[in-house]
Order: sequence, then structure tokens, then C-alpha cells
Amino acid sequence: MLKRLRTRFVAVIMVIVTVMLCLVFGMIYYFTKSNLEAESISMMQSIASNPMQLVRPDDSPNELRLPYFLLQISSRGSIVATTGGYYDLSDEEFLATLIETAFETTEQTGVIEKYSLRFFRVNTHGGQNIVFADMSSELTTLRSLLQTCIFIGALCFAAFFAVSILLAFWMVRPVETAWRQQRQFVADASHELKTPLTVIMTNAELLQLPDCDGQSRGQFSQSILTMSRHMRELVERLLELARADAAQEQALATSFDLSEVISEAILPFEPVFFEKELRLNCQIEPGICVSGSAGQLRQVAEILLDNARKYSYTPGSVELTLKSGGRRHCLLTVTNPAPPIPKEELKSIFKRFYRRDEARSRDGSFGLGLPIAEAIVTAHHGRIWAESAAGHVTFTVELPAVKAKVPGEA
Repeated sequence: MLKRLRTRFVAVIMVIVTVMLCLVFGMIYYFTKSNLEAESISMMQSIASNPMQLVRPDDSPNELRLPYFLLQISSRGSIVATTGGYYDLSDEEFLATLIETAFETTEQTGVIEKYSLRFFRVNTHGGQNIVFADMSSELTTLRSLLQTCIFIGALCFAAFFAVSILLAFWMVRPVETAWRQQRQFVADASHELKTPLTVIMTNAELLQLPDCDGQSRGQFSQSILTMSRHMRELVERLLELARADAAQEQALATSFDLSEVISEAILPFEPVFFEKELRLNCQIEPGICVSGSAGQLRQVAEILLDNARKYSYTPGSVELTLKSGGRRHCLLTVTNPAPPIPKEELKSIFKRFYRRDEARSRDGSFGLGLPIAEAIVTAHHGRIWAESAAGHVTFTVELPAVKAKVPGEA
């Protein structure tokens, strides 16, 4: 699929480039040809109007000068006089052929392609004057211009083709990354669901055995119930992640007091931390307001606190702070004592189903909490990152703050 996408991208770019090159070089060729033709006709018109005009060698060449000859035709159609030293004008049969060809059209000017001549005729009192100008230099110029356009066009086509291939790889790279992440996500989700399903099916088959006693039936039923709850929790996490990814800005227009929301989110965790011999210290600056979903940002705080509960050294203390960060921003940080995290893994922990310790895969951790928190924070135009130093891990959430509403203000 990605290969076809890159091929289509290159094809579209090259079609556009080809059309643009043809238009540009076509216009250059057309205007050059029209300009040469107009200058040639202008010169011939000047000569036909004033056959006796002489040009000195030191005159400024303001007009085009081409090899020409002039035939003065009487009213009876006979040649009265000829002017021009570039051509041999002694061949009367050749001149008669030229005159006959010139009179075949009613147009004032025309081209005799057989001899590469352009003619211009003008009526006079005693007949007509016909000027014939050589087109060899004009045709040579146009041929040279055409060859140059083809050569430059081929070089431009090759250059744009190479650039379009590089652009195709660059443009498709985010799609390729998303595609790879989607496949990895499906594989990880399937792996997480495969083990509980296997346990459920095995215990269900054991329940159907005829020699299964009452005690065994109770154990098998409990195992099925435990795995079913595990699967339900995983599915709920996946749904939360999908809702976080689909968060729209239209739902983030309500401003609320984040300080109150975080204070309420802390309450259920105090006895849980106490049972695990952890002390929860909080410093919450009052009156910090943000715009968005209070429920989603409360979920972010709960995810960070739950993550600290799972991975903290015990006994120890967890620090939660909420304060203004300046420039209309606020910072929410959760710090807990934990094993150091290598710098290269600090970004990986926000990947879906990522767990540093696979032994914790059955303690209720699916590796989806931090990705859900990141999706929610991103939807609220903020950012989240992790730092590890001096035996502590700190998660920081930066959100844009809004001005607190004064009571009674509309």
C-alpha cells in the first residue's frame, strides 16, 4: 500500500511538472516566434513603403535586418524593377514562380516554405511592391531554441523526478509510521487478549470433564471470572484511548478551576498510598484555571498518581505540585522514588503497550495509561514529558491557563 501511495504521489508530481514545463517552454517558443515574425514583417513593411530608403553602415541597428529583395510589379503583372543584392535576380522563371505564389493568397503577407521566404506586398499607384525576406536565420533560431528547450526540459524533468522521489518518501514517512504503529498496536492488543482467552477456554473445557468435582469447579469458575475482569479492564482502557484520540476542540471550550479538580482527584489515592507505605505530599496553588474537559484532565492526574503508586520504592514519598508556569501556562508535576529510566527510554514509555518490566504485565498494567494521558494533554494543546534523576522519576504536564472568572462576570 505504501509503495502504491509513493508511486501515485510521484506520478501526480511529475504530471504537474510536465504540464508546467510544457506551458513555460511552449510560451517561450510561441512569443519568440511571434516576436521574430513581427520584426521581420515590420522590416518588410518599411522597405515596401519606401523602396528608395538607404541605410548607412554606421546607422544604429534599431530594426531587424534580414537578406531581402524587392520586386516592383506593374498593373499588367510584369516586373518593372528589382532591388537587392543578396539573391540572383536574373532568373525570370524563378521570380515569376514567386510572384504567382504570392498572388495565390489574398493576405498581405505569407510564407513560401519551399524557398524559406516570407513576402509582404503593398499596393502602389502604378502596381504593387512585393518584398521577399529570407527566413533561414529565423528558422535556425527557432530550431536552436526548440533544441535548447528540450534539453533544459529533460534536465528539469530528471531533477524534479529525483526530488519528487525524495519528497514521496518524506511525505509518506508519517503515514508509514502510523501504519507500522497501527500494526504493532493490533499485534500487542491481540497478544494481551490471547492469554486470558486461552485461560478462559482451558478452564471452560476442564469444567466439562465428567470427573470434575465441586472444589475444582469453583477454582475453574474463579479463574474464568478473574480473566474475564482482566479482559474487561483492557477493553475499557482501549476505549478510553480511542476516546482520547478522538477528542475534538469543540468539547474543550469550557473553563474550570484545575486546582479544585486535582484536589478532588487526590482524595481516593491517600488511603491507597498509605496501605503501600507511601506518603503523598501535595502543593496545589489555588485559582489555576484552564479550558477543556475537567473529567479528562482529572483522569490524567489519576493516571500519573496510579503510575507512581505502582512503580515507587517503598517506603517513600510522592510529591504532587500544581503551580503557575508563567506566560499563561501551568505545570502539574508528579515525582516518585523509582528505578532510574535511561534517557533513550523516556519517550518510549509513552508508546502504547510499552512496559519496561514485562513481569508487571499481570498486575493491572497494560502499558496504556501514559499513552492515554499524552493523548488527553495533546488534545488540550499541552505537552507531557518524563525526567529521571537522583533516584526519582518526574512526570510534568504543561497546559495553557486562562484567566479566572470573577463571580458575577458574564
